[in-house]
Amino acid sequence: MKKAVVVFLLLTMPIFLFYGETASGPETEPGVIVYVSSTGRSYHRDACRFLQQSKIAITLADALRSGYNPCSACRPPILESGAASSLILNNTPLYRVNVAGVRTTSAADISKMVKADVVGHVDGDTVRVRIPNPPAGLNVIETVRLLGVDTPETVHPNREAEFLGQEASDFTRRELLGRSVYLAFDWDLRDRYSRLLAYIYTDDGCCFNARLIYQG
Repeated sequence: MKKAVVVFLLLTMPIFLFYGETASGPETEPGVIVYVSSTGRSYHRDACRFLQQSKIAITLADALRSGYNPCSACRPPILESGAASSLILNNTPLYRVNVAGVRTTSAADISKMVKADVVGHVDGDTVRVRIPNPPAGLNVIETVRLLGVDTPETVHPNREAEFLGQEASDFTRRELLGRSVYLAFDWDLRDRYSRLLAYIYTDDGCCFNARLIYQG
């Protein structure tokens, strides 16, 4: 009987040790990467079977702030209830169109976006904004590069202004400078120059990035 008990303990001990490391190890930090789908409301581990249709990488912190629940099948990392509650209450998630499953510009929800004031103009696809009380990851003053748009250069140090570049630059300055806008994000938050990558929405719900294209 004693031998049977010893054998049972030896066989089960590694399982308990492994589970303990999973529950309290580094992967329970808010910045660990988890995955969501474009339609579900749970977050998952990388190899979860529920990610066959789509797989979007976000941090555990953003998953919790966005209201995702841990998958019951793959059992992804979780935070202790106190830490999770503090995270959700004290931080506002960045509104990402890929996580929200936005398929058209008109479907985006500006009430969830970061509000900013356009305080400077660089060229047709780049402006400077001021963000009062910026959420984690953003600064009070940011240079914003419009996503999905690449207007002709007007401020390149080694080139003259390109064809129609001045017209695009003037249009952006006229439409945005001095205005309050809303910022939505996508997969990458910044480019290699540390500029914020965003879709800019005006208070009428219009995506300026799209409008710039439509206006030619």
